[in-house]
Amino acid sequence: MKNGIKMQDIADKLGVSVVTVSNALAGRDGVSDQMRQKICETAAKMGYKPSNTKTARKQNALTRIGKNVGILTSERFVGPRGTFYWELTVSISNLLSQSGVFTVYECVTGENETKAVPPNMMTEKKVDGLIVIGQLHRNYISMLSKADMPVVLVDFYDCRYNIDSVNSDSYNGAYLLTDHLISNGHTRIGFIGNLNATSSINDRFLGYMKALIENGIEYRREWTLNDRNERGILFTQLDFPEDMPTAFVCNCDETALRVIGALRNKGVRVPEDVSVVGFDNYITSGISIPAITTIEVDIAKMAETSVELMVKKLSDPTFSGGRIVLSGKLAVKDSVLDISGGNKNA
Repeated sequence: MKNGIKMQDIADKLGVSVVTVSNALAGRDGVSDQMRQKICETAAKMGYKPSNTKTARKQNALTRIGKNVGILTSERFVGPRGTFYWELTVSISNLLSQSGVFTVYECVTGENETKAVPPNMMTEKKVDGLIVIGQLHRNYISMLSKADMPVVLVDFYDCRYNIDSVNSDSYNGAYLLTDHLISNGHTRIGFIGNLNATSSINDRFLGYMKALIENGIEYRREWTLNDRNERGILFTQLDFPEDMPTAFVCNCDETALRVIGALRNKGVRVPEDVSVVGFDNYITSGISIPAITTIEVDIAKMAETSVELMVKKLSDPTFSGGRIVLSGKLAVKDSVLDISGGNKNA
């Protein structure tokens, strides 16, 4: 634009998403009257002028023609209680609706995932784009990579395929968790999670390893434990080594909760005997006793980024956002015991 002011500038100024700014300026639903007025006033003060470019016309046409976007996830991520992925699904669906995009949801069965059977919404041509939440089998991703529509992967990626993705910073997050344990005197630290089950778990293990290496701490293979079967279903029971570490880094809060329960059944107290940390800062980290120290993943930001990326790809089929990584932050709670003896720099 000639005046140089973009919607992103307005969004950054007010601390809202570009989707919210776009909806407010276009007079669409999903924005409160107070926020709409604030956005319009800010846009006027900043000298924003609507663009007449071809791309902008495509974005405005997006709402008028009513695009459909499919949200796809594996059945193993659907549990009896609310899950991290379910809240993410709801958030993405709501934001798509606010952008004038209709949502179609479908769950992939284990058999269809293994055999790479396309979802019905694709074969029946009910959607114009696809958002995939949670790791799927590589064969399935290969099939999706050939789809003639925009695809966005959420909370995982696959370097073999040129598919845009939105991810939490698993590597740095697990590094922060492990470093937190080390700063509290722990040098006997294990990791729980199947290393190649998801790209996120793999990256979290690498972050854990980085912290060990930096501090000259020995890695012991027997302290890396699996938490799920080959289909990705979490174990109901866990087997611990006879020689126990003083702390475990778990790949997610759900696993951390199960680890705490399994340790309790063995008469092992958390954190008095073994400290446990998780990842996500979802419901389970708060309902656990003790509350789980974890990495807080910004679900709202992940949803907003995923929707903005999909809207751009629907507007411009040539657009590519690449692999977007969102930072999390350490949430210190009650599941870590300080065994440093008051000298954390020793």
